Amino acid sequence: METDFADSIVTENKMPCHNQQPNNVNQDHAVMKQVRFANNASNSAVSNSAVEELKETTENGLNSEGQVQVQLGPQLKLLPLNDQIRELQTIIRDIKTSRGDFVFCADRLIRLVVEQGLNQLPYSECTVITPTGHKYDGVKFEKGNCEAMEQGLRDCCRSIRIGKILIQSDEDTQKAKVFYAKFPPDIYRRKVLLMYPILSNTVIEAVRVLIEHGLQPKHIILLSLFSTPHGAKSIIQEFPDITILTTEVHPVAPTHFGQKYFGTD
Repeated sequence: METDFADSIVTENKMPCHNQQPNNVNQDHAVMKQVRFANNASNSAVSNSAVEELKETTENGLNSEGQVQVQLGPQLKLLPLNDQIRELQTIIRDIKTSRGDFVFCADRLIRLVVEQGLNQLPYSECTVITPTGHKYDGVKFEKGNCEAMEQGLRDCCRSIRIGKILIQSDEDTQKAKVFYAKFPPDIYRRKVLLMYPILSNTVIEAVRVLIEHGLQPKHIILLSLFSTPHGAKSIIQEFPDITILTTEVHPVAPTHFGQKYFGTD
């Protein structure tokens, strides 16, 4: 299995469909950063059946007896769920979805995650002069930010510096192995957005490479479309200071993502 952090995703600027209306999300509730399951339970609570399924898919489980509220701590951040995001998740998971629709919806979901990820980076206050000669107090993107992502990120921020990591499974050991890594020389002084569509143990190797280049885990923001409880737990246990931003945490991940996106399924 080949994993390429540089070329695994292409993001484009797609407008929402005309019939999509977001739900009214309670902001106080969204800040709780709880694991969200794709079932009929509320965002803050998990049904007993979902809890049992979660226990079967994680080592030692993430829940104590009788616990129905699953939390992985402040390191895990979820996009506020609305009908638009839920529809995109549904289309991506649907076996009947054509590749064209899959890529279109994946690009839209990627854009939402990237935009939210950029909000995690530092900005500084500034004052500009408008065409009418008035002063306007605003903010500007702080220099010294870097992403291990592909070109599509430039659609959101053209001034961004981009690094690349190529990770493949070793044919003999089947363990993740880094074959290529190229970063800006001063990456150790930067904030980094590391993007991978499905969180897995492979991401741990990428984080280790960044750390070997002098980067502190607290300066790494991991952007993902989907995550399993086990994947999120493994990364947070290995790197307690890292930040994870994803749209959904679910025991069953759409592992067909790469094959479907690139048409190799």
